[in-house]
Amino acid sequence: MTHYMELLATNQPWNLILFMAIPVILAETVAITELVILLKWKKTGFIGGLNRLAGIIGGWYFLGVFVYLVNTAVIPLTTSGGWRGIGDIIAVGFYLLGVIPLMGMALIDMNILIRKSSEHEKLKLHAIFVGIFLVVAHIAMIFGMLNPSILGFHENSILPVHDMDSMPNSVHDMMWK
Repeated sequence: MTHYMELLATNQPWNLILFMAIPVILAETVAITELVILLKWKKTGFIGGLNRLAGIIGGWYFLGVFVYLVNTAVIPLTTSGGWRGIGDIIAVGFYLLGVIPLMGMALIDMNILIRKSSEHEKLKLHAIFVGIFLVVAHIAMIFGMLNPSILGFHENSILPVHDMDSMPNSVHDMMWK
């Protein structure tokens, strides 16, 4: 199993809620409200406010997830040679890439990014960020659900960089001990 799936399967239901449900619910709220906003070409009223709130919370929340996972999983897996092949790296990498479009939306919603642009240009870039997030999130999910052996990973094909007896064996070991 990839580290992406292991992260979601470990410490049930908390990891699933923290690393999948909250970010996806916020991003899907943005995506659904974005459709209404694009039909009206106005980001006002309840739908506009909900879109803005979900965008800001989603961006900052995922930035926290990004920092946490880079420090507790990505760096230890990289330094220990613990990745389970290219599919594992793609799954985790694309999951973490979600921080770019989510923070982009948050910064637009906070009137920090493209501050002097027209409302139309802001809506356009916001919608582009929604699309980018959906693409990177789905790539992460597809590669995350893939058995690493399909892309050539074999448990004994990676040479340890350090004494593996002292290294964590899984994301669970790194995060919850």
